[in-house]
Amino acid sequence: MDEHAARTGVEWYEWGPEPFKIADRAGKPILLSLSATWCSWCHEMDEETYGDPRIAANINDGFVPVRVDVDRHPRVRERYNMGGFPSTVFLTPEGELLTGSGYLGPEGMRQVITSVRKMWDGKGSSAGRVPRAVSGDSPPAGQIREEIERHFLGALHETYDERAGGWGTNAKFPMPRTIEFALKREREQAERTLSAISANLFDEYAGGFFRYAAEGNWADPHYEKLLDTNAALVRAFANAYLYTGTEEYREPAERTIDYLTTTLWTGSAFAGSQSAGEGAGYYTLEPTEREQAEAPPVDTTVFADRNALAVDALLTYYAYTDENRARRYAERALDHLQRELIDDGTVLHYLEGDERGERLLLADHAHTLAALITAREVLGADTIETARTVADAAIEELFDESSFRDGPATGLGLLDKPLRPLDGNVEMADALLDLYAITGTERYRDVARETVETFAGAYDRFGPQVTGFGAVTTRLLNETLTIHVGDAAGSDLHRAALRVGDHEKVVVPDATGVEDGTAVARRGDRSTDPAATPDELERSVRTLSIA
Repeated sequence: MDEHAARTGVEWYEWGPEPFKIADRAGKPILLSLSATWCSWCHEMDEETYGDPRIAANINDGFVPVRVDVDRHPRVRERYNMGGFPSTVFLTPEGELLTGSGYLGPEGMRQVITSVRKMWDGKGSSAGRVPRAVSGDSPPAGQIREEIERHFLGALHETYDERAGGWGTNAKFPMPRTIEFALKREREQAERTLSAISANLFDEYAGGFFRYAAEGNWADPHYEKLLDTNAALVRAFANAYLYTGTEEYREPAERTIDYLTTTLWTGSAFAGSQSAGEGAGYYTLEPTEREQAEAPPVDTTVFADRNALAVDALLTYYAYTDENRARRYAERALDHLQRELIDDGTVLHYLEGDERGERLLLADHAHTLAALITAREVLGADTIETARTVADAAIEELFDESSFRDGPATGLGLLDKPLRPLDGNVEMADALLDLYAITGTERYRDVARETVETFAGAYDRFGPQVTGFGAVTTRLLNETLTIHVGDAAGSDLHRAALRVGDHEKVVVPDATGVEDGTAVARRGDRSTDPAATPDELERSVRTLSIA
């Protein structure tokens, strides 16, 4: 239990069988608090609301209170999230939803407690419901076709903020995957958005990016720094540097790597997050004042999915810059992943002392698979057999009804209900296409295609947040550009292949069937003549461009 929860006076239970049994025996509803170590609003609610002795007494008397760290329990987060954190959720003893809210001040909490008690006294567990997202309904399937990419291009244009950059006019999140989609297709939008992110969300003093801005003009930043946000932005800025060669995009990536390898480095891998601090006042101090102030705390938990993202990002940056520090830290974090968090193909969400997270979560497998493949592409590392086992475990255990569940179909509350997250399915399909490009194993391409087709009937409902669906659809339609290099990783020809201006390509060093000193580019059943120099390679790749 985190220190903020422990100070409240609420008699919190950890997520597990015990509170559900107690609620069932006592005939009480459950109050589920979804919180995060980095969340300043969560800490404020602990102090102002749960810290009120009368409210704490009412909760302890009338409910079974359960506290959940959303980073450590992502499946609980996705089923009970009320649109942000903190989330305040009331459940039946069976785990079905009664009602929920976000942040509640003391008066708001009193009103909700009264309302829930009346509901419970009148209807009991019959008032519970299963949210539609986990009701078991399959997403509408359809064929993949070129209109899907055009739909996402249209979504970019419809939602792009011409004045401030970014997509949408309310709160602005960085949306690194959307930026990467736009870099290849609507570069001006991507570049302007990256510039806005640098100007408004970058910490000029310590490096790293804040989580998001509450205002449409990028004002009112929320100062928490999450590893996954920062890793994904390192990769997005690095890919912008690939396309433009502009220092404006390389420098924020480099300084964020500085932050990751100092403040978030645990000695063997990357910590999960750094909080905004109490009242977020630390980040508004002048640099000389920050030098004297105590920095906000870091959650040192090493999460598999976030570390895999960081490995992928740092190796991407190294591929374009030859910056050895990025390579060294990526190798160390990848070694930790392989030694501590991967066992016979299954990935452990986290390991913190004696506490172990869940295994076989879709996000862990998708991002770990991508990191292992990137290590093969960039370093020539011997990671493909491990990548196969990670992919095979996900397919065998999570691939069901033509798409991937977010985790095992077991657990308390709503955890036994299937949830098929679109973003997680897109990430896995994308990684499987990379694995197919390297191994030639058609099963991986077939599963990727089946996964995308399962959601394709609803593509016209998707917004710019999931443009990755458009990118993976295009890869299936047009095949992936793959560059097979006869030389080992690190050769001039291999480095040139990595720097071909297409961040969706796959590079295979030490490729079988390719003569030393040459490289062959392929797209589906089309291939180029062997190229012996970087210039020849660049010219040959252009012959495989999509019309």
